[in-house]
Amino acid sequence: MLKTHVNRCSWPTKDEQYLAYHDQEWGRAVHDDRRLFEQLVLEGAQAGLSWLTILKRRHHYKRVFCQYDVVRLAAFTEHDVAHALQDKGIIRNRLKVESVVNNAEKFIKIQHDFGSFDAYIWGFVGGVTRVNQFEHNDKVPAQTDLSVLIAKDLKKRGFKFVGPIGMYAYMQSIGMVNDHLKSCFCHTECC
Repeated sequence: MLKTHVNRCSWPTKDEQYLAYHDQEWGRAVHDDRRLFEQLVLEGAQAGLSWLTILKRRHHYKRVFCQYDVVRLAAFTEHDVAHALQDKGIIRNRLKVESVVNNAEKFIKIQHDFGSFDAYIWGFVGGVTRVNQFEHNDKVPAQTDLSVLIAKDLKKRGFKFVGPIGMYAYMQSIGMVNDHLKSCFCHTECC
Protein backbone atom coordinates (compact mmCIF):
# COMPACT_ATOMS: atom_id res chain seq x y z
CA MET A 1 0.00 0.00 0.00
CA LEU A 2 1.37 3.38 -1.00
CA LYS A 3 1.91 6.02 1.62
CA THR A 4 -0.23 9.10 1.27
CA HIS A 5 0.49 12.62 2.45
CA VAL A 6 4.25 12.16 2.48
CA ASN A 7 7.00 14.15 0.82
CA ARG A 8 8.50 12.39 -2.18
CA CYS A 9 11.02 13.20 -4.84
CA SER A 10 9.31 15.21 -7.55
CA TRP A 11 10.15 12.95 -10.52
CA PRO A 12 7.57 10.16 -10.17
CA THR A 13 4.22 10.99 -11.71
CA LYS A 14 0.97 10.20 -9.95
CA ASP A 15 0.98 6.82 -11.72
CA GLU A 16 0.56 4.13 -9.03
CA GLN A 17 3.21 1.87 -10.58
CA TYR A 18 5.71 4.73 -10.76
CA LEU A 19 5.02 5.77 -7.17
CA ALA A 20 5.40 2.16 -5.97
CA TYR A 21 8.73 1.89 -7.80
CA HIS A 22 9.92 5.12 -6.19
CA ASP A 23 8.72 4.17 -2.71
CA GLN A 24 9.71 0.50 -2.62
CA GLU A 25 12.64 -0.03 -4.99
CA TRP A 26 14.54 2.99 -6.25
CA GLY A 27 17.58 3.72 -4.08
CA ARG A 28 17.27 0.52 -2.04
CA ALA A 29 20.26 -1.80 -2.04
CA VAL A 30 19.97 -4.83 -4.33
CA HIS A 31 22.43 -7.70 -3.88
CA ASP A 32 20.65 -10.53 -5.71
CA ASP A 33 22.38 -11.30 -9.02
CA ARG A 34 19.15 -12.07 -10.84
CA ARG A 35 17.67 -8.70 -9.80
CA LEU A 36 20.93 -6.97 -10.68
CA PHE A 37 20.76 -8.46 -14.16
CA GLU A 38 17.08 -7.55 -14.52
CA GLN A 39 17.85 -3.93 -13.73
CA LEU A 40 20.77 -3.96 -16.19
CA VAL A 41 18.41 -5.21 -18.92
CA LEU A 42 15.76 -2.63 -18.08
CA GLU A 43 18.25 0.26 -17.99
CA GLY A 44 19.55 -0.83 -21.40
CA ALA A 45 16.02 -1.00 -22.76
CA GLN A 46 15.29 2.45 -21.39
CA ALA A 47 18.06 4.14 -23.41
CA GLY A 48 16.35 6.95 -25.32
CA LEU A 49 12.95 6.30 -23.71
CA SER A 50 11.17 7.29 -20.52
CA TRP A 51 11.56 5.08 -17.46
CA LEU A 52 7.77 4.84 -17.13
CA THR A 53 7.58 3.31 -20.63
CA ILE A 54 9.89 0.50 -19.50
CA LEU A 55 8.34 0.15 -16.05
CA LYS A 56 4.92 -0.51 -17.59
CA ARG A 57 6.45 -3.29 -19.74
CA ARG A 58 8.53 -4.80 -16.96
CA HIS A 59 6.46 -7.98 -16.60
CA HIS A 60 6.78 -8.59 -20.36
CA TYR A 61 10.56 -8.32 -20.16
CA LYS A 62 10.64 -10.80 -17.30
CA ARG A 63 8.55 -13.29 -19.31
CA VAL A 64 10.37 -12.83 -22.64
CA PHE A 65 13.81 -13.00 -21.03
CA CYS A 66 13.34 -16.22 -19.08
CA GLN A 67 12.83 -14.63 -15.65
CA TYR A 68 16.37 -13.25 -16.13
CA ASP A 69 18.02 -16.66 -16.01
CA VAL A 70 21.40 -15.66 -17.47
CA VAL A 71 22.36 -19.24 -18.36
CA ARG A 72 19.22 -19.66 -20.48
CA LEU A 73 19.65 -16.20 -22.01
CA ALA A 74 23.30 -16.79 -22.89
CA ALA A 75 22.15 -19.85 -24.87
CA PHE A 76 19.63 -17.87 -26.95
CA THR A 77 19.86 -18.61 -30.65
CA GLU A 78 19.02 -16.31 -33.55
CA HIS A 79 15.61 -18.03 -33.59
CA ASP A 80 15.09 -17.08 -29.91
CA VAL A 81 16.06 -13.47 -30.63
CA ALA A 82 13.66 -13.38 -33.60
CA HIS A 83 10.90 -14.79 -31.39
CA ALA A 84 11.56 -12.15 -28.71
CA LEU A 85 11.39 -9.43 -31.35
CA GLN A 86 7.85 -10.55 -32.20
CA ASP A 87 6.61 -9.82 -28.68
CA LYS A 88 4.75 -6.50 -28.62
CA GLY A 89 5.16 -6.27 -24.85
CA ILE A 90 8.82 -5.23 -25.08
CA ILE A 91 10.68 -2.56 -27.01
CA ARG A 92 11.36 -4.41 -30.25
CA ASN A 93 14.77 -3.00 -31.02
CA ARG A 94 17.05 -5.71 -32.38
CA LEU A 95 20.23 -4.19 -30.93
CA LYS A 96 18.70 -3.93 -27.48
CA VAL A 97 17.36 -7.50 -27.58
CA GLU A 98 20.69 -8.86 -28.84
CA SER A 99 22.43 -6.92 -26.05
CA VAL A 100 20.48 -8.93 -23.48
CA VAL A 101 21.95 -12.16 -24.84
CA ASN A 102 25.43 -10.66 -25.10
CA ASN A 103 25.26 -9.17 -21.63
CA ALA A 104 24.06 -12.47 -20.13
CA GLU A 105 27.24 -14.12 -21.46
CA LYS A 106 29.43 -11.35 -20.04
CA PHE A 107 27.49 -11.36 -16.75
CA ILE A 108 28.27 -15.07 -16.31
CA LYS A 109 31.96 -14.36 -16.92
CA ILE A 110 31.95 -11.68 -14.19
CA GLN A 111 30.18 -14.10 -11.83
CA HIS A 112 32.92 -16.62 -12.52
CA ASP A 113 35.74 -14.09 -12.07
CA PHE A 114 34.37 -12.31 -8.97
CA GLY A 115 32.18 -14.97 -7.35
CA SER A 116 29.05 -12.92 -8.12
CA PHE A 117 28.03 -9.88 -10.09
CA ASP A 118 27.05 -8.37 -6.76
CA ALA A 119 30.66 -8.56 -5.55
CA TYR A 120 31.86 -6.96 -8.78
CA ILE A 121 29.42 -4.05 -9.02
CA TRP A 122 29.25 -3.21 -5.31
CA GLY A 123 33.05 -3.34 -5.18
CA PHE A 124 33.04 0.05 -6.91
CA VAL A 125 31.54 1.60 -3.74
CA GLY A 126 33.17 -0.67 -1.17
CA GLY A 127 29.85 -2.43 -0.60
CA VAL A 128 28.27 0.67 0.95
CA THR A 129 25.53 2.91 -0.46
CA ARG A 130 26.67 6.46 -1.14
CA VAL A 131 24.05 8.73 0.37
CA ASN A 132 23.78 12.07 -1.37
CA GLN A 133 22.23 15.15 0.19
CA PHE A 134 20.47 16.79 -2.74
CA GLU A 135 17.70 19.27 -1.99
CA HIS A 136 16.52 19.82 -5.59
CA ASN A 137 16.22 17.50 -8.61
CA ASP A 138 18.24 19.87 -10.78
CA LYS A 139 21.27 19.13 -8.57
CA VAL A 140 21.13 15.35 -9.15
CA PRO A 141 23.72 14.52 -11.82
CA ALA A 142 22.97 12.53 -14.95
CA GLN A 143 26.37 10.85 -14.67
CA THR A 144 29.40 10.93 -12.41
CA ASP A 145 33.07 10.05 -12.65
CA LEU A 146 32.19 6.71 -11.07
CA SER A 147 29.45 5.93 -13.59
CA VAL A 148 31.92 6.76 -16.37
CA LEU A 149 34.44 4.36 -14.80
CA ILE A 150 31.85 1.57 -14.46
CA ALA A 151 30.63 2.07 -18.02
CA LYS A 152 34.20 1.90 -19.34
CA ASP A 153 34.93 -1.24 -17.37
CA LEU A 154 31.73 -2.97 -18.51
CA LYS A 155 32.37 -1.98 -22.12
CA LYS A 156 35.93 -3.30 -21.85
CA ARG A 157 34.39 -6.58 -20.69
CA GLY A 158 32.14 -6.61 -23.78
CA PHE A 159 28.82 -5.32 -22.38
CA LYS A 160 26.44 -3.32 -24.59
CA PHE A 161 24.04 -0.47 -23.74
CA VAL A 162 26.01 0.48 -20.64
CA GLY A 163 26.84 4.15 -21.16
CA PRO A 164 27.72 6.47 -18.27
CA ILE A 165 24.23 7.99 -18.00
CA GLY A 166 22.59 4.56 -18.02
CA MET A 167 25.09 3.33 -15.47
CA TYR A 168 24.33 6.22 -13.14
CA ALA A 169 20.63 5.41 -13.43
CA TYR A 170 21.58 1.79 -12.71
CA MET A 171 23.55 2.83 -9.64
CA GLN A 172 20.52 4.78 -8.40
CA SER A 173 18.10 1.95 -9.12
CA ILE A 174 20.10 -0.70 -7.25
CA GLY A 175 20.90 1.55 -4.32
CA MET A 176 24.63 2.02 -4.92
CA VAL A 177 23.74 5.69 -4.56
CA ASN A 178 20.78 7.10 -2.70
CA ASP A 179 19.64 10.16 -4.62
CA HIS A 180 16.30 10.57 -2.91
CA LEU A 181 15.99 14.25 -2.11
CA LYS A 182 16.59 15.17 1.52
CA SER A 183 12.92 16.14 1.79
CA CYS A 184 11.73 12.72 0.53
CA PHE A 185 10.57 10.21 3.13
CA CYS A 186 12.70 7.56 1.37
CA HIS A 187 15.94 9.48 1.93
CA THR A 188 16.43 8.06 5.39
CA GLU A 189 14.36 4.90 4.88
CA CYS A 190 16.64 3.52 2.16
CA CYS A 191 19.77 3.37 4.25
